[in-house]
Amino acid sequence: MNRPYPLYNVCEAYSTIKETVIERAKALGDQIAYSYREKPNDKRKISVSYREFSEQVKALGTELLSRNIGKGRCAVIGKLSYSWVLTYFSVLSIGSILVPLDPDWAAEDLLDALRKSNVDMVVCDIDVANKISDYFFERGIKPVFTKKAEGECVVDVVELGRKKVENGDDSFDVVESNPEEMSLLVFTSGTTGQGKGVMLSEKAILVTVAEGMKLVKIGNKMIAVLPPHHTFGSTITILGGYYLGIEVYISNGIRYFQHELQQERPEGLILVPLFLETFAKKIMTNVRDQGKEKVLNGLVKVSNVMRKVGINFTKQMFSTVLKAFGGNLKYVIVGGAPLSSEVYNFFSSFGIKVINGYGITECSPLISVNRNDHIIPGTVGMPIKCDTIKIDNPNEDGEGEICVKGPNVMLGYYQNEEATKAVIDEEGFFHTGDIGKFHESGYLMITGRIKNLIILSNGKNVYPEEIECALSSVPGLSDVVVYEGVSKRGIEHNAIVAEVWFEPETREKLGIGDVEAYMKPYIHKYNLTAVPYKKIGLLKVRNEPFPKNTLKKIVRFKIDKTID
Repeated sequence: MNRPYPLYNVCEAYSTIKETVIERAKALGDQIAYSYREKPNDKRKISVSYREFSEQVKALGTELLSRNIGKGRCAVIGKLSYSWVLTYFSVLSIGSILVPLDPDWAAEDLLDALRKSNVDMVVCDIDVANKISDYFFERGIKPVFTKKAEGECVVDVVELGRKKVENGDDSFDVVESNPEEMSLLVFTSGTTGQGKGVMLSEKAILVTVAEGMKLVKIGNKMIAVLPPHHTFGSTITILGGYYLGIEVYISNGIRYFQHELQQERPEGLILVPLFLETFAKKIMTNVRDQGKEKVLNGLVKVSNVMRKVGINFTKQMFSTVLKAFGGNLKYVIVGGAPLSSEVYNFFSSFGIKVINGYGITECSPLISVNRNDHIIPGTVGMPIKCDTIKIDNPNEDGEGEICVKGPNVMLGYYQNEEATKAVIDEEGFFHTGDIGKFHESGYLMITGRIKNLIILSNGKNVYPEEIECALSSVPGLSDVVVYEGVSKRGIEHNAIVAEVWFEPETREKLGIGDVEAYMKPYIHKYNLTAVPYKKIGLLKVRNEPFPKNTLKKIVRFKIDKTID
C-alpha cells in the first residue's frame, strides 16, 4: 500500500504538447529552457528561453504545415542536439507522428523502419543521410540536416517558418491534434532482436511526465546526455526537464561529458547505471594511484555514521570527489538497467542521492520511481499515481510478472495485432515480462526478467539477475552475464554459466594476469551458499566487451551460449 508521501512539484496535466509549450512560455518567459554549444570547445554557450523556444517551435511547426507534414510522419535520426529537441516538440505540436530512430543502426535496419513507418520527411545527421540515401531516392524527398551542411538544415526551416508567421500565417495556432491517437512511433529491438514499433500517444507521454515529475527533485539545472530516440531520454529528460521549468544543458556526447560537468556544474542528472559505474571506477583508480584508498575508505565510514544520526558534512569531507561532477551535484535519477547496491552506496557516501526508477518503452516509459527523501535501496520506488500494478501468478514469495494498467500504456504494436494481444490482456493490463514483487512499503522490486529466466530440465527456475548481482561486487569486474550454457552432448550436460568481461586497463591496474584464477575464489564463495541448482558450473572469460545497445544494455541474444 502506497504511503502518503508529499509531492515535490506541482505539475499541470497539459492535454497536448502544443499546449505545454504555450503555457510553459507564458509562465516562465525569459527563464532558460535549453542551452548548448554548437561545437564542444566553444567558450560561449547558446541559451534559449522558454519564450524563445516557444517562438521557434511555432516557426518550425508553421513551415512543416506548409509542406503538408501535418498529420504526416517525420523521422528524426541523429545524436542528441538542440535541433533534435526542437524537431521533437514541433512535430508533435502540429499533430504529426514522430518516428525517432537510432542513428547507430545499420543501413538496412534504418531503411526497414523508414519503409514500415512510411515517413514523409527525414531530419537527420549528415552521416546518417548517406546510410539511408536509398529512401530519399525512393520517395523523391531530400533530408533536412540537424546541422548546417550542403543542403537544408533545421535552422533554415525555422527561418522560413518565422517569415511566414511574420506575414500572418496562423496555421500553427489553429491546428489541432487528438492526444489519444498515435503521436510517437518508437522502434525498439530490446534484447530479443525482434524489432517492434511501439505506438504512443501525446496523452501517454504527458501523463507520464506530469505524474513522474511530482515524485522527484532534480535541482535547477541538469545535463541531458542520454540517447533521445529512447523514451527514457526524450520523455523523462528532455520533456521532463522542460515540464519542471529548469535549465537543460544539451550535451555534445559522452566524450565531452566530464568536461561539461565542470563547465555547467549541474545539480541533477538522469543517467543509466553504466555512467555511475564508470565514474565509480575512475574515482577509485585515481584514489589508488594517489595512495589514498585507506584515507577515503576511512572518511566514508565516518560519513556514514554521521549521516545516520542526522549530521551531514559530505560536501566538506569529499569536496575533491564532488568536484569531478562540477561541485553542485545532488541528485541522480537512474533507470534503464539494474542498479547495484555497491554503486548506490558508493555515491550515497558522498552525499549524492541516487534515485532508482523503473520503466519500459511500452509505458511511455515510467512505471515507478524512488523519492528523494524516501529512498528504499533494492526497490525501484513508488508506482506513479495514474497506474494500477498487479503481480500476475505470484509464487510463495509474492513474485510474479509485473503488469501495468493506466493511461501511459501504449496503444499497441504498429501493424502487429498478434504481438499486441500477446502482451495486453483482456483487462487492459500490459504484461512487462519483468518479474517482481511489492516491498512492505508499497514500493516495487524487480527480481528478474521472464525472457532471461532459466528453466532447468528438473523444472527449477533460476533468475540470472540474482547470480549476476551476487558477482557484481567482484573488484574490477566490468560486466557479467549468467545463462544456461547449451551442450551439444544433450540437455543433461547443460550448465549455469557466468560469462565475464574485464577491461584491459582494469586488469593491468589490479595486476590480474589469469582471470579464471582471479575469479575462482569468488565463484567458490558464491557456490558455497547457493542452492544446488543455482550453482555456477562454468566460467567463461570474454576477449572483447559484450555487445550493447545505445543505452549500454547488454544485448543478450547476441551472446554465444554454447559450451562445447
